[in-house]
Amino acid sequence: MSWDFALILFVLLVLTGLVWCLDFFHLRARRRAAGVAAMAATAASVAGLDQAEGLRIRQEAYDKANRAPWWVEYCVSFFPVILFVFALRAFVVEPFRIPSGSMLPTLQDGDLILVNKFQYGIRLPVIDKKVVDIGVPSRGDVIVFRYPVDPSVDYIKRVVGLPGDVVQYQNKVLSINGQEVKHVRDGDFFEPDRSSYVGRYTEKLGAVEHNILLNKQAGQDYMAISNYPYRDNCEYLGNGVRCTVPAGHYFMMGDNRDNSLDSRYWGFVPDRYIVGRAFFIWMNFSEPSRIGRFH
Repeated sequence: MSWDFALILFVLLVLTGLVWCLDFFHLRARRRAAGVAAMAATAASVAGLDQAEGLRIRQEAYDKANRAPWWVEYCVSFFPVILFVFALRAFVVEPFRIPSGSMLPTLQDGDLILVNKFQYGIRLPVIDKKVVDIGVPSRGDVIVFRYPVDPSVDYIKRVVGLPGDVVQYQNKVLSINGQEVKHVRDGDFFEPDRSSYVGRYTEKLGAVEHNILLNKQAGQDYMAISNYPYRDNCEYLGNGVRCTVPAGHYFMMGDNRDNSLDSRYWGFVPDRYIVGRAFFIWMNFSEPSRIGRFH
């Protein structure tokens, strides 16, 4: 959806930009010349009129001849606006809407968020090719990326495994490179998707402390997609999964650990699919108090 909108915006930018250039370098001069000619053509008709009336008639003739066609006026007016929006979305920040509860309690369905587009490098719009390498994702970052199974769809998850990491999630316990990631109980949370309360825990990945949801009593069925790239890097156990993250890829998980379709099921996210780092909730119409930064 986001990629389709970016393509539409790019097409509109090209079309309005071509008309703007055509008007600036060619059509304006032709219209001005036509206006001058129209003024000259009124010389005989204004003879004998007072000076003010003659000037009015001459000005009307000039304005009429110099007026741009409606399609030129629209393109010239909208081009700067489209250019600003396109540049803002492509290189600075892009808005997204959270469509599900897979990132609860950090993000909830209906949150409208902003994504930093330049923190991990500058990419060419539409084709998403990185041309300037500024940084790389850190463990614990919440990022938006194109879903590897269907790149036309945008997903949002938290970075758990970096290139080269060995990530294991077994018996509801997360370990990275053999070190267990501790989580501490922090009360209960009502999960709307399941209409029930689930345990809320505090966890720290890298330098980022955040909350996760976890039901330690519920089982978890791992229905792995057998043909995802680097499938041999993962071993599916009876009660979990262990993966070695390949170079240039990342292992993603949702904060709602029992209700998230993530790297445990469809594999790794290549760097070229990363859109940017999510960092701010700019609106939630059902709960405006959620506006602000998140971790």
